[in-house]
Amino acid sequence: MEIIGWYDGKIRLLDQTRLPAEEVYLEIDDIAGLAAAIRRMSIRGAPALGVAAAYGLALAAAASPAQSHEQLLTDLRRAAAALAATRPTAVNLPWALRRALAAAEAAPGAQASREAVLAEARRIHEESLEVDRRLSELGADLIPDGAAVLTHCNAGALATAGYGTAVGVLRAAHERGKHIRVYATETRPLLQGARLTAWELVRYGIPTTLIADSAAGGLLRRGLVACAVVGADRITANGDVANKVGTYSLAVLAHENGVPFYVAAPTSTVDLSLTGGDDIPIEERAPEEVTTFAGRSVAPEGVQVANPAFDVTPHRYVTAIITERGIAREPYEQSMSAVVGATRVPT
Repeated sequence: MEIIGWYDGKIRLLDQTRLPAEEVYLEIDDIAGLAAAIRRMSIRGAPALGVAAAYGLALAAAASPAQSHEQLLTDLRRAAAALAATRPTAVNLPWALRRALAAAEAAPGAQASREAVLAEARRIHEESLEVDRRLSELGADLIPDGAAVLTHCNAGALATAGYGTAVGVLRAAHERGKHIRVYATETRPLLQGARLTAWELVRYGIPTTLIADSAAGGLLRRGLVACAVVGADRITANGDVANKVGTYSLAVLAHENGVPFYVAAPTSTVDLSLTGGDDIPIEERAPEEVTTFAGRSVAPEGVQVANPAFDVTPHRYVTAIITERGIAREPYEQSMSAVVGATRVPT
């Protein structure tokens, strides 16, 4: 299952808006097309957005008519700003753009910069799979054999262009022979859980039960869930977590019922420049995502709509944060800094 790739000077990506009904690939050859694909969520998930953004900068480099190094860098910085504005909450996107820009700046000339940007984009893409596998193996240690696990939204291969984070943890546990089963929330309003996570888990042969978002509390109260595992779009220095809207509610419910609540994300999702979750920009999406379903109106004309794409879960509700460099726990001010700076996975 290829999520995104670079072929003959174009980005080829799986259109996630068409899943699970059909697997359709888009070919994108300019920044405007990529920005539109990101906004309509043809590609989504913080790590995958980072990969897409890096390849997008390679598109911009190839399209720029600049002969001088400095003019090319000006064009690349403009393209990076446009891509960074598409999804403001996901920190992996600007993180990848900074890496690709740095590669261009370090190159000795315009043509060398073009080659360096594409090479860095490919490197970021390759690293995604390696990072996912590392954190998934660490996370699988936390999943009991025979457990029922709750997950929200989609943090699988579709969201990372690799192996997956939260879903990667479930995959790794399953591949070890642990007899797990998963409760996946539908994840309104765009149904990433129903359309994407359930689709992935069924493909992996993991027993999966799809539930309405509002059913999760009852499962937790009845003791039917051993732990919850979710992904993240940004994690601050104190361990606050921004993830798909609805995550905060699940974390509070898990805490109330004594159920461990784990967050799985690469260290590229950690933003140590922000001290807490109140500083995270929260994307507000189109009201039509809430007022329509399958192209039909489900709300009265003129009703006001709030449609935040994410919410912030305070660190006190997070049992542990699983990264490729180790597992962070309270006090997060110390553990997150230590994990981000780690040079090897702790044993």
